[in-house]
Amino acid sequence: MQGVLQQVFSGLASGGIFASLALALVLIYNAMGLVNFAQGEMAMFATFIAVTLMDRGLNYWIAFPVTLVIAFAGGVAIQRIVIRPVERAPVLTLVIVTLGLTALINGLAGFIWGYLPRAFPSPFPSRTISVLGAYVSYQDLGVIAVCGVVLLVIYLLLQRTTVGLTMRAAAHNPEASRLMGVRVSWMLALGWGLASAVGAVSGIMVAPILFLEPNMMQTVIIYAFAAAVLGGIESPVGAVVGGLIVGVTVNLAGAYVPYVGGDLELAVALAIIVAVLVLKPNGLFGRPSVRRV
Repeated sequence: MQGVLQQVFSGLASGGIFASLALALVLIYNAMGLVNFAQGEMAMFATFIAVTLMDRGLNYWIAFPVTLVIAFAGGVAIQRIVIRPVERAPVLTLVIVTLGLTALINGLAGFIWGYLPRAFPSPFPSRTISVLGAYVSYQDLGVIAVCGVVLLVIYLLLQRTTVGLTMRAAAHNPEASRLMGVRVSWMLALGWGLASAVGAVSGIMVAPILFLEPNMMQTVIIYAFAAAVLGGIESPVGAVVGGLIVGVTVNLAGAYVPYVGGDLELAVALAIIVAVLVLKPNGLFGRPSVRRV
């Protein structure tokens, strides 16, 4: 039982990381009806910025919020410079643009920082603590706490502030919002900035577990996709719940299902995506779409 609890706590830590990136995907999807395939690379680039700031002498807990601000500004800039000129184009065009962004950001990170893996410092001690009889690392508890706080802040921003309500209105009904005087294009830019900042949290949290290098988020983004699909691609709450479920499921499968472990854990995430699309395409919290014939 203690071993199961340890895997669950470790899975919750991984799930918090997946939930952060899944929430970023959901924010963009709600804003534009678009899956941003460059979200993982944007998070990776922000993580390199964080480690660069720390190399220049900034404390971790100072570099962390500074990186989120830079990531937010970068997300807004990408929307205004790259996405805005084609935002009314067919969805396939936008998908190709995000795929191009993926390659561009990955190559730019490799050009600036190189492709050699490097360690990323963790602010949490490597010691363990007993929780309900299971030994849990401070690293896992710290990741759960940081991701939980960030996700709570995003929830309160979207649900309890005027800016958040305006962003949601602009995403769900842009034409009516324009008639009410809302600058919809700038609301979309804020959505991209917010998604970029939330995604940066996942990159910074996962970097001490993985080695920091330009391709580090390419596996994490698949788990995030699985979380977003499971929870419902339109539901921020679903992204969080889906991330936690995927994290715990993958951890338990890797520990207790024969022949599952390492690279095969990725197959569990892919199986979740396929199963949800077949059995419940709208996800756990998604709203069924209705078409008039």
